[in-house]
Amino acid sequence: MTPRDAADDNPGRWSDLDRPPLNATALRRALVREGGLWSELEVVQRTGSTNNDLVARAAAGPVAEGTVLVAEEQTTGKGRLDRRWSAPPRSGLFVSVLLRPAEVPVHHWGWLPLLTGVAVATGLARAAGVDTALKWPNDLLVTVDGEERKAGGILLERAGEDGVVIGFGLNVSLRAEELPVARAGSLLLAGAVNTDRDPLLRAVLRSLEDWYGRWRAALGEPAECGLQEAYAAGCATLGRTVRAELPGDRDLTGEAVAVDGDGRLVIATAEGVQPVGAGDIVHLRPA
Repeated sequence: MTPRDAADDNPGRWSDLDRPPLNATALRRALVREGGLWSELEVVQRTGSTNNDLVARAAAGPVAEGTVLVAEEQTTGKGRLDRRWSAPPRSGLFVSVLLRPAEVPVHHWGWLPLLTGVAVATGLARAAGVDTALKWPNDLLVTVDGEERKAGGILLERAGEDGVVIGFGLNVSLRAEELPVARAGSLLLAGAVNTDRDPLLRAVLRSLEDWYGRWRAALGEPAECGLQEAYAAGCATLGRTVRAELPGDRDLTGEAVAVDGDGRLVIATAEGVQPVGAGDIVHLRPA
């Protein structure tokens, strides 16, 4: 049975002609196929958080790997450290996917947000003509008027013992006056050649399927599947002086010199080299 898409039932879905609704039927036709990763794709008009919804579904009963949930508007979307992520209806991509990498050792699952960053950046380069840099561990950056700005973020949550939900939010057509904060950006403001969300979503999900397949085939080994090298090549954090704001009200300042095999950011300080596995990173100077 084809999933019911609330976006199709909304009488005001064409209220902003620059922001047409996603075509759920065409997206499923392009992405859901025999032998592929994506098993189901649903577009809803409005929700609090696609991640919350998909985690709840997985807790309530069997949900197939490769289930994709997309919202035209997300009212209480969240990022790391319980930060909120919201934007006008149909101005961005608000997407969560369910993965079950059972054959990959759990200690490698921490690479999944970084893998998603690489996949999103690769897909956007192809479909939008925009260079998207990665800020460790899970921010997507674009350049607007010569300034580096955050245009998206990635969040991973466990879903039962064998599943993870990965959510990503991306500002696509936000105009300057709609930005939630001055340091935010969007693909439109970064000069994207395409802000049609249908081909953007197709490109990103195909890229994610490709990278996830490589990583899974390598049993999560990031060097073996090329993920570690690809992430380092696209990471705007490396080579910069940064401040890591760590749990327990601690901080660490130094140069970000590498991303190690466990996905941790390696920071060189006056006291020595220290890997950081969790924390908020502030870029203190340009690369």
